Amino acid sequence: MVCRNPKTAEEAKGEITEASNNQNVHLHILDMSVPQDVYKFTQTFMEQHDQLHTLVNNAGCMINTREVIAENLEKNFVTNTLSTHILTTNLIPLLKKSEKSRVVVVTSGGMLVQKLNVDDLQFEKMKPFDGTMAYAQNKRQQVVMTEQYAKQYPDVHFSCMHPGWADTPAVRNSMPDFYNKMKDKLRSPSQGADTAVWLAVSPAALEQQSGLFFQDRSPAAAHLPLAWTKVCTKDEENFMTLLNDLADKFKA
Repeated sequence: MVCRNPKTAEEAKGEITEASNNQNVHLHILDMSVPQDVYKFTQTFMEQHDQLHTLVNNAGCMINTREVIAENLEKNFVTNTLSTHILTTNLIPLLKKSEKSRVVVVTSGGMLVQKLNVDDLQFEKMKPFDGTMAYAQNKRQQVVMTEQYAKQYPDVHFSCMHPGWADTPAVRNSMPDFYNKMKDKLRSPSQGADTAVWLAVSPAALEQQSGLFFQDRSPAAAHLPLAWTKVCTKDEENFMTLLNDLADKFKA
């Protein structure tokens, strides 16, 4: 478990240990909004372990005001996109050492309203700043990242998924108006996690093509019909180059 909040992380660890009767549950405290720490974590993890079977990228945030942190980078982008990229790519050597290894990225159907925007990764041109749309753009970026990882690392199985709208503290805190209108129709956290767990452990998931977007255990379209959210291959490659260049700045 890689978690930001020590208190809630220990509570979750205790619940998992009790429910599974498995003491082999380990906790690492890491703030994904601090890319230097993410890089250091990957280095330490690789020194302490000789393989990694499954990585589930679930950490994320939706901040409704534009916050600039390390290297003049916007916080939503750092947490949702850049640090996910650093964590994933730096752990690829361990994943390659494990047979049938996989990476699951928890994204969002909100990305369906966004076209990849390579020209404004830090939302400097977004006037006024809209945290919901910034989050949706980050989630579109995660879908592109998943597709590109699948091409670059054929020895690892990649997938991303939309959990559906679930009743979680993140939804309540970041989208209070949406929550109040939809709270009676939201999924439980367990229902939201179902596809991520299936992608992480099911043999059937490995029979699916690497790099796909899933909802309810099935591949789903990453673009709505006539939505004009597709970009050319060059834009996707430029995006990955920019990510790599930014990630390199935080190498120890």
